Amino acid sequence: VPSFLKSSKMGREVPCVRCPGLMEFHSSVMCKQQPVLITDAIDHWPARSTRKWSLDYLVKVAGSRTVPVELGARYTDDNWSQQLMPLSEFITTYVRPQRESGQAGESAARGSDKPGYLAQHQLFEQIPELRHDICIPDYCCLGDGDETSDPVINAWFGPKGTISPLHHDPYHNLFAQVVGHKYIRLYSPDQSASVYPHSGGMMRNTSQVDIGNPDLENFPKFSQAPFWHCVVGPGDLLYLPPKWWHYVQSLSISFSVSFWWS
Repeated sequence: VPSFLKSSKMGREVPCVRCPGLMEFHSSVMCKQQPVLITDAIDHWPARSTRKWSLDYLVKVAGSRTVPVELGARYTDDNWSQQLMPLSEFITTYVRPQRESGQAGESAARGSDKPGYLAQHQLFEQIPELRHDICIPDYCCLGDGDETSDPVINAWFGPKGTISPLHHDPYHNLFAQVVGHKYIRLYSPDQSASVYPHSGGMMRNTSQVDIGNPDLENFPKFSQAPFWHCVVGPGDLLYLPPKWWHYVQSLSISFSVSFWWS
């Protein structure tokens, strides 16, 4: 984990449990609106066992399919953009060179001056073969929504160093880590004033603070805001309650799957 992410004394580890039952999860986790890291939760998925996801497998199954790729360090940057390309081109240009060089995507990607990230894309509706490699966690049946409706499933795939800036979403979120590792930092909704959200528009759910280099002159309360954090690895499932602020940074080549529900 980069030193700047673990240097603050305000952080505490996200509690870790092993596959709680539905009623225990509902009463001890969801009702209390607390994050929790569930270990050994998705090892039964084909993506983790019989059809284990690798770069070669993803190219074989879905390489010809066109996907939207975010270009830039983070979506809050002025030079951030999106580009459509075949999944195989994304892997060849932005992901595979890093595996071969062991460097961060920005410097390792051949012919590219920006990191690339396949982020928040409903890949599994587009490619049913990959949808068959994952399973919807049973916990997604709990909540206030229509029990017959499936959660929104998004893919998050990219090289080391991809960043989702500090932001919040209105849904329950189960974040499944299939490949690689990510660092995740969480702030509770009662710390919203201390993370300085943008004042309006489409960015009002996003903090103005750069976690890696916070401007404490303009955002002085941020350094005293308590937070939770963890590293998710292959097989882990992280529960994020609605409206919890979260920052995500990949520590290696990584593939994650998120499940959003009401």
